Amino acid sequence: MDFQVDQLLTVTFTLFAVIDIVGSIPLLISLKEKMGGGIRSLQVTLISGALMILFLFAGKPFLKILGLDIRSFAVGGSIVIFLLGLEMVLGHEIFKGDNNAKSGSVVPIAFPIIAGSGTLTTIMSLKANFDEMYILFGILINLVVVYITLRLLKVIERALGESGLLAVRKFFGVILIAIAVKIFSTNIAAFGK
Repeated sequence: MDFQVDQLLTVTFTLFAVIDIVGSIPLLISLKEKMGGGIRSLQVTLISGALMILFLFAGKPFLKILGLDIRSFAVGGSIVIFLLGLEMVLGHEIFKGDNNAKSGSVVPIAFPIIAGSGTLTTIMSLKANFDEMYILFGILINLVVVYITLRLLKVIERALGESGLLAVRKFFGVILIAIAVKIFSTNIAAFGK
């Protein structure tokens, strides 16, 4: 099999847009404060990666065992994303602070923020058009970006300043709400059929 760089780039950029680690920075910073000031970068990256790779190879059968389809999975994830976006825009706490950095690293950071229903659904959709090898490499490249971003959160926080952070947080809160509504509306329509 010839290795085609354009296919790898397509998969990598598609996943980058869906994971949207850059857009999640304000949310991650606010979660970092709730969890007592620390996000375990390596743990979050490894758990997210494990979820993505697991879904690449065993996503459909796993959901089938649970009696779920991708659409119900996407609707559930979209509600969580919607609430996170609402919290960012309104400044009201919906998810209570959990000072346990261990549990916070898994939910909501690794899932659903990084490896959310959108990401996992996208991975399964990409399988229809691309070889698993390209998707696997695309996932690994994105995990490196996720890890670097999580490690540099303090630097990014300092660069933006408090007012910059607030503006970016509200802006991306609205974007998160819009993404959630889109995931919800495209998947809820299938339930009536």
